[in-house]
Amino acid sequence: MSNLSMNKAAAAILCAGLIGMVCGKVTEFLYFGGPAHAGAHAEEKRGYSIEVTEVAEGGAAAAPQTAPDISALYATADVKAGETLFSKKCTTCHDGTKGGANKVGPALYGIMNRAVGSAAGFNYSSAMKAHGGKWTFEEMNKFQWNPKKTVPGTIMAFAGTSKDQERANLIAYLATLSDSPIKLPVASAKPAEAAPAEAAKPAEVPAKH
Repeated sequence: MSNLSMNKAAAAILCAGLIGMVCGKVTEFLYFGGPAHAGAHAEEKRGYSIEVTEVAEGGAAAAPQTAPDISALYATADVKAGETLFSKKCTTCHDGTKGGANKVGPALYGIMNRAVGSAAGFNYSSAMKAHGGKWTFEEMNKFQWNPKKTVPGTIMAFAGTSKDQERANLIAYLATLSDSPIKLPVASAKPAEAAPAEAAKPAEVPAKH
């Protein structure tokens, strides 16, 4: 091999090494950025991040952080199904009859739109006493969805239900536990307003004479 060929090979190797080193430094700078100050030992802040959707085990979407709006489901709520659910899951701790006594939980006759923590003679937890407000349909939906998230510190054993239709059925039944059954709310979502008819018409061009 001639000296010229050897020099070319050496130059090519040197050039490739320089290019690789420069690319590595540029990539490192773009991805990791620089330390917050000279001599910092903490992990450098990355130059960019990728937003991802958290998923639960098994690949399903992560659970919502608040109760979904179920107002649209009240129109088709099954009060009888709600009564059956109440009998299965609630009567161990609650009485729903008029004049019924407090049990492990407070009596629930007249619960809807009643002030939170106001059943006469029942010793509520400090968390429930401090919660305040009324048992509106929205508040009851959140509580039935997840009691411990809605009222942190509550000692209620019921874990809640993530099934929207079940909550709608149950709350529709609770609304009947009153001397004057409470009217169910209508869907909160409003249809988009139609554009004015005149605005949709093309501008008229005067006829030429």
